[in-house]
Amino acid sequence: MQQEIILKIKEIEREQLRRYDNNLIFRYNAGRKKHKKQIAFHKCKKRNRWVFGGNRSGKTECGAVECVYLARGIHPYKKNKKQTFGWVVSLSQQVQRDVAQDKILKYLNPDWIVDITMLQGKKDSPKSGVIDQIKIKSALGGVSVIGFKSCDQGREKFQGASLDYVWFDEEPPKDIYDECRMRVLDKRGEVFGTMTPLKGLTFIYDEIYLNKYNSREVWHEFIEWEDNPYLSKREIKQLSSSMSESELISRKYGRFSGDTGPVYTEFEESVHVIEPFTVPYDWQDVLSIDPGLKNPLSCHFYAVDYDGNVYVVAEHYEAGLSVEEHSYKIKALAQKIGWRTGFNGKLNALIDSAANQRTLASEKSVSELFCDMGINVNTNVNKDLFTGINRVKWYLKNKKLFIFKNCVNLIREIKAYRWGDSDLPVKKDDHSLDELRYYVMNKPRPASAEIKKSETLIAKEKLIRKLSRERRGVR
Repeated sequence: MQQEIILKIKEIEREQLRRYDNNLIFRYNAGRKKHKKQIAFHKCKKRNRWVFGGNRSGKTECGAVECVYLARGIHPYKKNKKQTFGWVVSLSQQVQRDVAQDKILKYLNPDWIVDITMLQGKKDSPKSGVIDQIKIKSALGGVSVIGFKSCDQGREKFQGASLDYVWFDEEPPKDIYDECRMRVLDKRGEVFGTMTPLKGLTFIYDEIYLNKYNSREVWHEFIEWEDNPYLSKREIKQLSSSMSESELISRKYGRFSGDTGPVYTEFEESVHVIEPFTVPYDWQDVLSIDPGLKNPLSCHFYAVDYDGNVYVVAEHYEAGLSVEEHSYKIKALAQKIGWRTGFNGKLNALIDSAANQRTLASEKSVSELFCDMGINVNTNVNKDLFTGINRVKWYLKNKKLFIFKNCVNLIREIKAYRWGDSDLPVKKDDHSLDELRYYVMNKPRPASAEIKKSETLIAKEKLIRKLSRERRGVR
């Protein structure tokens, strides 16, 4: 009897081992080496998630595994459904077959597949053909469907369905992206994308990276070759040597590259943007204001800790208001967050020296009007552009500047700030950046030792600067 039990146990163990070998999904990020950014993607609860990565950085793996998790009802970080219906969207049917479809099949145990409908080829050999749909047994008892679409089919082929999710493997055309977002609306589904940004500053750059609509459901992450624990340094070196510098920015670092490079290459959203917290009274410093009437007036609240770290705590950013209206809103925000005032009960702020000018339409200057409204402004600010940019870059490089995530306009501006065709930054949407410069130029540079940059960051900055100079015709 005991011998029979032992044999039965061994039989069960063999079956478990067989299933483990066949199910790559259970070995994904389960070993000693873990791809931390892949895990962050799967954990994120946002309904519009994107991974921007270089080739072979592990980005496509994220999308394929996410689809299998949802179809099988085995997602480790989300509430699972009995059955789901989702689409995998590729640029063409050939790309679908060679990339996304191949990855999906890699993580699907054949025992889980109920049926396959083919567009081309035979369903008993799906890898060599083009799949229309795969029906999959859910671990919760239902049958899920993964459908495959290609952008070369046109927008009309993306209409009508009600979906739980859509995975974009590489960047789709804008009309197809918009149509797919409509497909997940009634089920409160999600869209997620994995792409190498090779097309420049497209709508994905605006809507996802810059998050110009300030959507709370938008999330992104950059994955570089060095983030993939399964790529050897030797392989990275060989890949790097075979690509041009312009290709490396997109294909190695997964970064967006336009005609000119970003000004603040040191900015890393995952480092410099932080969750808000209650700022100690002693840290609270002054406000900084860039005035505007038709253009937005930008005002931020700044704090400094005992180590010289600067925190951008809150923002008022609005156009079309009078000084009086701006003042009421700024004071209301200050009261809401418990901001300190001077001995006279007024808020203290820095402001552009142009605020001292008077116009024919007003007997008082903007600075005088702010003072009348309870905001004491100091117009003695250093407005030198390049000195200010270099000072901001120093704070970013040394991880001495942190921005609360509710300061959405400053975050958007700092990500979008780019060099123009001349040696000057593009003068567009930089209101928050102007008053950020006023503030950091008003502060002494902390005496702490500089933090040594990683080789990856040094190489990235060098490439971006060199490419930017070449495109501007500067040696």
